[in-house]
Amino acid sequence: MAKAAATISDVARRARVSTSTVSHVINGTRLVSPEKTALVNEAIAATGYQPNALARSLARKVSNYVGIAISAITNPYFSDIICAIENECARLGLLVFLADTRDEPGHELAVVQALQERRVDGIILAPCGDPENATVRYLERSGIPTVLVDRFAESAFDHVGVENKQAVANLVSHIAGLGHRRIGMLGAQAGFSTTRERIEGYRLGLKRNGIGFDADLVQPSNMNFEATQNAVAALLKLANPPTAIITGNNLTTIGAVAAIRKAGLRIPQDISLAGFDDFEWADYFEPRLTLIAQPCNEIGHRAAQMLVERINGLTAAPRSVRLKSTLVVRDSCAAPAAS
Repeated sequence: MAKAAATISDVARRARVSTSTVSHVINGTRLVSPEKTALVNEAIAATGYQPNALARSLARKVSNYVGIAISAITNPYFSDIICAIENECARLGLLVFLADTRDEPGHELAVVQALQERRVDGIILAPCGDPENATVRYLERSGIPTVLVDRFAESAFDHVGVENKQAVANLVSHIAGLGHRRIGMLGAQAGFSTTRERIEGYRLGLKRNGIGFDADLVQPSNMNFEATQNAVAALLKLANPPTAIITGNNLTTIGAVAAIRKAGLRIPQDISLAGFDDFEWADYFEPRLTLIAQPCNEIGHRAAQMLVERINGLTAAPRSVRLKSTLVVRDSCAAPAAS
């Protein structure tokens, strides 16, 4: 006959404390002396008692679920961050609800409200380029613990991202060091903080290298394949076209490669190409692509850790963590072709 599962009463009896004391130790709902806490933990180990997760969450008034609201979850960059968040949450004993915001303000607000209705303990959000920041303002009013990833918004929330401005400035310096003076820039989605910061970095890099800014060399791509192709075509039609192009993210990079090939140009013999967001296929392109690699695992881990700190009651001022990226130099940039 199978041995009956240990109960909270068995633990209390062995530790010689009340069942309420055992409950407080397990759920952290009241301060218990170190001596009694040690007795309870020893009794739990000896009896093999398994606390009921649902009962624990009800006692602590938490669900042990967190929500992730991120756009374009099939984008390798965001997929890597999501995996890192989920892994860290699992390590911390939390489960995850995932929602795709589609980068649409109305849909973003709807999915965040749906996550809140499911009583998640906190939310990790990559805010869309909404100038009104309606979702962020809603979360501030609701009081639910929130951490922003990748994109920054002025708010009462913590944020984890990378040093976009310095990363692109360094990339411009790398390309200028090869002899380029006409360097094009394909921005990603208008309204995103990351797009703005990367264009600021582009301008900073030009200034550092004594290159004047030409507004005609900056084109929006909107992270759309067709829009990217049109943006590259517009750059190549200029009376004085660029000899190198920088892309604002991985999706724009892929579109730019296709557009350059469609124009009958070779990379890097006719035009150099580099961009933001390294991805695992970059080594398999011909040529291999020079890209800025973001620390996706660290972004995800830090976001999850910061959210749990807020869930557990941290009331410090909002924190913004900016991690360093890495320039991965491959084969897609070379000295400009002789005119």
